Amino acid sequence: MLPTSSKTFTVALCISLASAILTTGCAPMIIGGAVVAGSVAVDRRTAGAQVDDQAIEIKVRTALNEHIAEGSHVNINSYNRQVLLTGEVATEADRQKAAEQTRQVENVRNVYNELQVMPSTGYSQRSSDTYITGKVRTRIINTENLPSKSLKITTERGVVYLQGLVTPREAELATEVARTTDGVARVVRLFEYISETELAQSQADREARTPTEPIAP
Repeated sequence: MLPTSSKTFTVALCISLASAILTTGCAPMIIGGAVVAGSVAVDRRTAGAQVDDQAIEIKVRTALNEHIAEGSHVNINSYNRQVLLTGEVATEADRQKAAEQTRQVENVRNVYNELQVMPSTGYSQRSSDTYITGKVRTRIINTENLPSKSLKITTERGVVYLQGLVTPREAELATEVARTTDGVARVVRLFEYISETELAQSQADREARTPTEPIAP
């Protein structure tokens, strides 16, 4: 079985949700493990997709715990209902089974199966991967014209996977930032693309929904 904290996470999520309802008097929206009342900020996914992504990751983890051999190391990242599987499993059968179980989870649109049949990585490699992810994320945040909140970054054995809703221009820029980060062996792009026109329209729609403060006389 895979190590998991799904049960603890679910309980914490329910407590947070109940607390938010009591304190705000309205149903909050759960995003990325936090309870947020109101808008989805600048994340380009719909509110429904954000909630689905969180639920998908929990459901896939539960399914893989039941069907994949103990000792496997599997990372699960869902963005806009498209799931990326990375890590290591013991056999090709486990690799295929992981993808099959993921596809059966409700609302999953696509599965990127990047699992490798090999011994699981150790603490040193995983720490290095976490460090690389942090460096790439920091550089993306500090790069002008990149939608950092609409990009998801995963690193496995030095390979950086990029997910997100971006324009081709943004994809090229994000790829270059990741590629030139120290420690990155390779960059794999798993983007969904939108046009510049679609981006401009979505920004205009968001601004139209944002209330403006009255100008003081």
